[in-house]
Amino acid sequence: METKSNKDLDTILNALFIPYMERVPDVQKISKAMISHGIIKDESKIVNDHIAFRTLGIPHLGIASFEKIFLHYGYQKRDYYYFEGKKLDAYWYAPPADNYPRIFMSELRVSELSEEAQKIIKKYTQHIAKDPVDDIDLNDPKEVGKFFYKPLWEMPSLADYNTLADESEYAAWVIYNRYYLNHYTISVHDLPEAYNSIEKFNAFLESFDIKLNTSGGKIKTSKDGLLKQSSTIAKMVDAEFMNGEKAEIAGSYVEFAERLPLPAYQDGKTINFSRIQRRDGFESANADKIFESTYREQTNNV
Repeated sequence: METKSNKDLDTILNALFIPYMERVPDVQKISKAMISHGIIKDESKIVNDHIAFRTLGIPHLGIASFEKIFLHYGYQKRDYYYFEGKKLDAYWYAPPADNYPRIFMSELRVSELSEEAQKIIKKYTQHIAKDPVDDIDLNDPKEVGKFFYKPLWEMPSLADYNTLADESEYAAWVIYNRYYLNHYTISVHDLPEAYNSIEKFNAFLESFDIKLNTSGGKIKTSKDGLLKQSSTIAKMVDAEFMNGEKAEIAGSYVEFAERLPLPAYQDGKTINFSRIQRRDGFESANADKIFESTYREQTNNV
């Protein structure tokens, strides 16, 4: 039987996913193709491996603030990751039950940006004098759901957005999108045999013109070979900036993950593997390239 906390978490995840699904055309395009090819009966049969968020590492915001929401609903903080080139910190969070997605949460090391970039970010966020999550009733899932779309700072100017993007495309994405869902991830190994590897599923995606992120190769593979990932290239979306200025910017995207069985279970006897028997967690080298699904080098090639 589903507990109240389970239902509340469902409400929160739906508040995140429904607007994301409506705004990211590849979500529906992929789901419809999977249904029409008999891979799944309906969207509810897709296993969501993980969802991801981007944040700014400044006082009262960032991971220390945002994680409070999910820790409250039973998520457990796990491994730390560092991305030197992109100036990012990140953690992943294990869900309270296997039917919920993992969470990958990253944070920009704002203090390591140029003085100009820091000044822009501070201009929009300096009025935030306390942690906004502390003002939410975390026991009210509807209130939590609304928080994801609450404008914590004013819409940036197009000039400021472009200045940030020239130095950190991650910074520009966050200053405009705030806590918008960055991506969700289809668990490829949970699909029928004809599609249950990254290689097979990528071929399926490209058969109906889904464009894949090529940074580091279309397939990003962990050092141990047990985690394989790929992702779409974010579609450009119409964005309105301060004073009504408009431009097309990178939106969100869809990721795909294949988690292979751990060596202890690769005995040739086990057929159906549980989550605990498969490779868990993430790989910084993989994630580093997945981040670039929203970067100009990829989106300019679509």
